[in-house]
Amino acid sequence: MVEPIRIAVIDDELVVCQRIKQIFRKSSFEIETFVKGIPALRRLREKPFHLVLSDIRLPDIDGLEVLSQIKRNHPNAEVILITGYATLDRAIESVNSGIDGFLTKPFDNKEIRLKLKEFHVKKRLKQFVPAQVLEELQKFGENLEPRNQKVSILFTDIRGFTKISETLTPSELSKLLNLNYFYPLDNIIFKHNGTLDKHIGDGIMGIFGAPMTQNSDAKRAVECAIEMRNKIAEINAEMGNGNVRIPVGFGISTGESMVGIFGSAIRKEYTAMGNPVNLAARLERIAKENQILICNDTYEAVKDYFKVEKIRQVKLKGIEEEISVYNVIDAL
Repeated sequence: MVEPIRIAVIDDELVVCQRIKQIFRKSSFEIETFVKGIPALRRLREKPFHLVLSDIRLPDIDGLEVLSQIKRNHPNAEVILITGYATLDRAIESVNSGIDGFLTKPFDNKEIRLKLKEFHVKKRLKQFVPAQVLEELQKFGENLEPRNQKVSILFTDIRGFTKISETLTPSELSKLLNLNYFYPLDNIIFKHNGTLDKHIGDGIMGIFGAPMTQNSDAKRAVECAIEMRNKIAEINAEMGNGNVRIPVGFGISTGESMVGIFGSAIRKEYTAMGNPVNLAARLERIAKENQILICNDTYEAVKDYFKVEKIRQVKLKGIEEEISVYNVIDAL
């Protein structure tokens, strides 16, 4: 069953609330209306909404504060400010608060429909496009053109996945992967401001440093892997001593990659290509359960933040020279 799109409308003018409900009475949207901000915040704590529209002037609390609180507590929600008093200063304040858009009174039915259609498309795109990529695409589409960029690449994969899959029905395997592996680990990538590049079978690829780069890209990649490892240990403990558990290994590499949108007219995707991607994938393949293996460049970037042990010089497929490999034990 498809989850309905839930919309909250907060406006002390009942006619505005009724009008929006009337416009979408025949749609699959689930709409609730509120004439004050504080009751709306209480309701949204009980039941998160996909989209919230709020008037800027409410009788009990500033509408911008309402939307800012919602965005802090539910970062995936889209929030739109309804105002008849837009000023440049207020617009800048709204953007800095994470507001996704404006509806200026008086608005017509077509404008509301277009705004909600835009939200609907954006929500669907987020299922396939990393949130950071979508944000950059909307703001600065040209920045997603292929370019060289220093990044840290994280790969994770389940050890002995084929053997595990042979013991489960398709339904059991789907539940194990989606609820206990992909969902929690994908969210940890987002938490550390990484880009979820793709799922490759039972593998996950994350990019740190593109499309948005920070000085801490390598550090965040390692912090992400440590939290992933801890989360998997927690999940395995919750599943008990049954026949099924999720053994995971990690590989991280740092260096210059080609990042951007690649593909054909039929399908395109944002991804990274180059030596760091290949190296991270090969490090992940030789990692034992719970090991986080990193290359020398990653080690140099993070050695002051983590307890790391040098394993050995290794010869990896596709790489001519032996390389130094390090295992991340924990944060210092």
